Amino acid sequence: MSPAEVSETIFGYGHENIQATHKTTLEFTKDAHLSKKGDCIVIVAADKALADLNAEFKEKLRKPHAKLTIIIEAGEIIEQVNAYGSPQLILTHPTDMVIRKSDYVCSRTLAVNADKAAQDLSRDLVKKLKNPKQKVKITLIAHV
Repeated sequence: MSPAEVSETIFGYGHENIQATHKTTLEFTKDAHLSKKGDCIVIVAADKALADLNAEFKEKLRKPHAKLTIIIEAGEIIEQVNAYGSPQLILTHPTDMVIRKSDYVCSRTLAVNADKAAQDLSRDLVKKLKNPKQKVKITLIAHV
C-alpha cells in the first residue's frame, strides 16, 4: 500500500437468509440475525461498523474525490467493488455499513456511486455467503 492509502479489515459471516438481490445497495452489519427482507445485506456478525473505523481512514474517505476499494473474500472467491467517499459522509452508525450506487448519504453510508450493489455480486460468492459457517474477510482501502 502506498502512503496515500489507508485500509481497514473487517471479518463477518454468511447467513442462510442472505438474498443479495438489492439493486442499489450492499450492506455489512454487526447484527447476527437476518430476515429475508434484508436483501442488501451480504455479511452478518461483522466485527466492525462505521463507528468502529479508525479516524485516519474516515478522514481519508471524506476527502473530495476519495476512492474506496472494497474486497470481499469468502473461501477462494474474491470480489471487488469500487466506490467513492464524500465530504458529506457521517460514518458513525454503530451496527451497519452501506455501500450505495447512488450519492445518498446518511449515518449508515460507507461509500457512494459504487459500481456494484448486492444483486451485482457473483452468484458463486452469494452461494458461499448463504453458509452461516462461512467466515468472510472484507478489506476496505481508501485512497485519493
